Amino acid sequence: MLPLILSYPVAFDLFGIPVHWYGIIIAVGMLIAIEWITRELRLKGFPEDIGYDLVLWGIPIGFIGARIYYVIFEWSYYAAHPNEILQIWNGGIAIYGGVIAGALTLFVYCHKKHFHPFLMTDIVAPYLLLAQAIGRWGNFANQEAHGGPVSESFLRQMLHLPDFIVNRMQIDGVYYHPTFLYESLWSILGVIVIMWLRGRKQTLKVGETTLLYLIWYASGRFFIEGLRTDSLWWGPFRVSQVLSLLLVLFGVSAFIWSRTKRLDAQYYTDVHGPLPLVESR
Repeated sequence: MLPLILSYPVAFDLFGIPVHWYGIIIAVGMLIAIEWITRELRLKGFPEDIGYDLVLWGIPIGFIGARIYYVIFEWSYYAAHPNEILQIWNGGIAIYGGVIAGALTLFVYCHKKHFHPFLMTDIVAPYLLLAQAIGRWGNFANQEAHGGPVSESFLRQMLHLPDFIVNRMQIDGVYYHPTFLYESLWSILGVIVIMWLRGRKQTLKVGETTLLYLIWYASGRFFIEGLRTDSLWWGPFRVSQVLSLLLVLFGVSAFIWSRTKRLDAQYYTDVHGPLPLVESR
């Protein structure tokens, strides 16, 4: 049933307005992430209203950031079509823009509430990655975010993909790399690895879950982005590849620093309540 449903970009019309599977799938991913983030916040001893605050501020600002990021790097088009800047239903949001805007919002919120921001990002990170994995299937419904041409035999015999994916990857008679699927599977594997490490006693210090998220997602995105045909460009460079490389370098450097300099930092599993804004020394 699901493969048949996702074979059409529009789910239904609401008062004459088409409701796309793209938006529904992204919403489902966010709702699942919100549920698990709220649960984790309760387990860590945070007030319940914290989760609602993050939803109220983080999601809309994240969407705005995702759109602004995309428009900036496609400005040559939108400068000539300014009436389309707000038309996100036609596509054109960038995950990195949303993550950056959401992270800045979370840091400001934590500063005002005097919470340790990296404990909050540790709570959010794996569920954000799960939402990203689910959201990529919206690209599948839209037949977008795919890679370059491949043969049908590559999809069937090499990758052993089911018919509904192979058929959807045929666009105007040409088969394409299902890069949406590569990123979704990479992200799901990342959720499993990060959750396992985060849940082990005295394995990851506060802030290191966040760094693992950055390293994992950005390293996969760097290679997958190289296959895509719809990349945003900055001169001769793919924007997402440049940013991914910078995030991996930052994440690895910060992780090494955490292991060598933050010797008395608390482990994630040892935290049972909001940490103060600044770690004690």
